[in-house]
Amino acid sequence: MSDEAERGPQIIDAHQELVRHVEQTAGRIRALSMLTIMVAAVLAVSYLYQLVLPLAGTTAVSVNLTDPVNVGTELVVLLLVVLWLYVGLRDLRFSSRLSREIRLARSKEEDIQDRIS
Repeated sequence: MSDEAERGPQIIDAHQELVRHVEQTAGRIRALSMLTIMVAAVLAVSYLYQLVLPLAGTTAVSVNLTDPVNVGTELVVLLLVVLWLYVGLRDLRFSSRLSREIRLARSKEEDIQDRIS
């Protein structure tokens, strides 16, 4: 019975950790999502513009890969991708740990129900 009594607070702690994690990361995820949406919108407009160029008579364009604006844009997009990857990996690690805790708690609940019946 003491093992079961110890598991109860662990389940509550796991739930509180989940709520705390959601509260702490909601603002950061929202801000990162808004930045990602803005970058995606800029990329969509750029690609649409590239599709319209041949209709306007332009068949070839040259791009200066050392142009500071191009390099800066690439760095910003790369930074957003790395941040998004970090958030995804951190949330995956957290959810995996939480899933293990929940699975263990469910198994303990089944043991308790078996003992009761």
